[in-house]
Amino acid sequence: MLSLLADFIGELRAAGIPVSMSEHVDAARACEVIDLTDRATLRTALAATLVKDGGHLPAFDAAFEVFFALREPPAPDAGGSGAEASVVPGAGDGPGPGSGAGGGGSLSAAEIAEMIFRALRDGDAGALRQGAGEAVNRYAGLEPGRPVGGTYYLYRTLRSLELEALAERLRASLGAERSALGSRLAEDEVAARLESLRREVERVIRERLVADRGSAALAKSVRKPLPEDVEVMHATRDEMAQLERALRPLSRKLAVRLARRRRRRKRGPVDLRHTVRRSLSTGGVPLDLRFKPPRPAKPEIFVVADVSGSVASFARFTLHLVHAISSQFSKVRSFVFVDGLDEVTHLFEGVEDPAEAVARINAEADVIAFDGHSDYGRALSAFNDRFARDLTTRSTVLILGDGRNNYHETHAEVLADLRRRAKAVYWLNPEPAAYWNSGDSVIAHYGAHCDRVVECRTLRQLEAFVGELA
Repeated sequence: MLSLLADFIGELRAAGIPVSMSEHVDAARACEVIDLTDRATLRTALAATLVKDGGHLPAFDAAFEVFFALREPPAPDAGGSGAEASVVPGAGDGPGPGSGAGGGGSLSAAEIAEMIFRALRDGDAGALRQGAGEAVNRYAGLEPGRPVGGTYYLYRTLRSLELEALAERLRASLGAERSALGSRLAEDEVAARLESLRREVERVIRERLVADRGSAALAKSVRKPLPEDVEVMHATRDEMAQLERALRPLSRKLAVRLARRRRRRKRGPVDLRHTVRRSLSTGGVPLDLRFKPPRPAKPEIFVVADVSGSVASFARFTLHLVHAISSQFSKVRSFVFVDGLDEVTHLFEGVEDPAEAVARINAEADVIAFDGHSDYGRALSAFNDRFARDLTTRSTVLILGDGRNNYHETHAEVLADLRRRAKAVYWLNPEPAAYWNSGDSVIAHYGAHCDRVVECRTLRQLEAFVGELA
């Protein structure tokens, strides 16, 4: 058990979930006092000792289902040679995991469909598990050693079970009332029972893949990235929703960290008056220097963001985060562009949730000046002409974009002028560094005039960079 727990924690760390040595010890101690045959209790104990962030639970659940999949003891093979072979749960008398699609099992397709229908209708968990095992035998076509996570096998099995026809039979068996409420309740009940079938089939497939390839190999195939590690430019709709939910707690945590760092900065300049007073006891020799308390100035932030195409989602998240922690800066001004530039600072004024202001940018910002394609040279020139006089030695300029200029003039000399006026200029690029300067990317021309060009594809990278600003 300790070896399995160590492998499980190794997978959590590989997925990005921070697990310390003391938490590892806590989990091991918890396993000593619980019933290890109760999976629900084991999951709760491990989650309580190893997971500190609710956003990490999906990744924890995926790893738990793989490493603690149900296993049965090995049994002698059919040839009677005495060698041991793993018995796959739910396999029945049908063929093993290597059966091809349509390879069949101990039951016909009609018998499998009837077994599953009766199990769902009667709420019989044992019969449902047996039916799911028979369905996987007949329809999944599991291939030993194939490096997949099981999604394809799940799709093949559920497609062959004809879920729509099964749903119709379940609706008829429920005998729902004709009222709108009765129909809605019946639909919800049918959906819940079909979801239980899907989970059971997925569990059987997962168990067989673990038996075939081992927990560690399968975990790599089904590993779920944490919200902070999802690439913003390639996030799905569900992943974007996760990112939005992660922004609020992230901004609070980052604001506290910046405030703490500012308070703990090094001492201020020498306080001559207090130093002389302390030196009276040593004959006027200033052996004990006294210092004024540090009063670090908060920086001014100018954000210039490309809101065209796929980089728009990255710009929105960055604007949201920067304005959510705006109390840690003396001033935050925001500008957005495509081939024209517009200031949107006023959209954030008096708004409690920066997400509301970010949502208004697409509708209200005037960012199209010519053909509606990104033109960094034109946008930076407009920013320099209209707002460069507002930059001071306390100003930090953040430029957000992939640097793909659609073969327009770069006007990199404009960025050089901004760099002379400001304290620092940083470019945050949401593309992988391997893609920079390929095609119409001209990031090298602009990077020569920036303090840093930062690859910033995920919330984790964005958090690390913004944490360095104050």
